[in-house]
Amino acid sequence: QVQLVESGGGLVQVGGSLRLSCAASGRTFSNYAMGWFRQAPGKEREFVAFISWNLRYTYYATSVKGRFTISRDNAKNTVYLQMNTLKPEDTAVYYCAASNGVGSIKADEYDYWGQGTQVTVSS
Repeated sequence: QVQLVESGGGLVQVGGSLRLSCAASGRTFSNYAMGWFRQAPGKEREFVAFISWNLRYTYYATSVKGRFTISRDNAKNTVYLQMNTLKPEDTAVYYCAASNGVGSIKADEYDYWGQGTQVTVSS
């Protein structure tokens, strides 16, 4: 089992920055691809970014590429999402997820999920 706990969400103004963290416990963290997803009320959960287990590959949704950066510190069992130049449309609950596979943009291919952290971007 893998347990994931997100933190770092909050209220930020348009154009601001926020750094989300996801602390993992349980099985060997470094063996999992890690992803970030987000979900706004009434909308489908959408892919944001993922990073491979060996840190060699990252992939971003078009909507966040160039603004967001995913990273991981395997020694700390933590994955991060640095969010810059935030927009109102970034407002959502952000979830981290762990995959036994190579990483994917599809939510149903992830095996473990955190409880989420709210990010609100106001003008």
